[in-house]
Amino acid sequence: MIEVSERLSYWTAVHPSWKPNPEWPPEVGCVLYDNDDALVLIDPLIRDEWAWLDEAAAGRPVGVLLTAPWHLRSAPETVTRYRAGVWAAPTARALLDELPWLDSLPEGVEAVSPRGVDEGQVAFYIHPERALVVAEFFAGTDEGLEVRPSPGTVDEREFIDSLRELEELEIERVLVAHGPPVLSGGSEAIAAALRRFESG
Repeated sequence: MIEVSERLSYWTAVHPSWKPNPEWPPEVGCVLYDNDDALVLIDPLIRDEWAWLDEAAAGRPVGVLLTAPWHLRSAPETVTRYRAGVWAAPTARALLDELPWLDSLPEGVEAVSPRGVDEGQVAFYIHPERALVVAEFFAGTDEGLEVRPSPGTVDEREFIDSLRELEELEIERVLVAHGPPVLSGGSEAIAAALRRFESG
């Protein structure tokens, strides 16, 4: 567990369905954001250690945000345990079983949808924390962020152009699902990843 700030935490857990793969490590990233009104969990994966979350969620509304439909992870258990609501992009909702969907995102959180692909994958920008939480179009590596277009991308140029629009946001942190997160200089890390991708 990394306490990124007083309100923002990032943790990793080994995915139970992981199989050896050189591109994707066994551990996946998850995020907790406390915005006063609710406890917000992004792509949570809890491996039989619920006590810490029970304490944090005691008497609080809980919301679950999904960056992609395949990041369902512990969302159903979280819904049952805390009577949580779930937010996902419309395309993602169509691919998932019925859940208690939230009508809107929590205060301070914005969904960013890449163009050139429509598979329900989004990033969440947490404005007060200047943090971008992503599924898989960025991955963390020892050299920094790496752009990972989805196999479902139908227009790569449009996809990359939409990622460039992230430069309009003041991003300090990039919390990734795979690999090490970026905890400072997020905008610069994104720009560098796009340059490396385009240079080949």
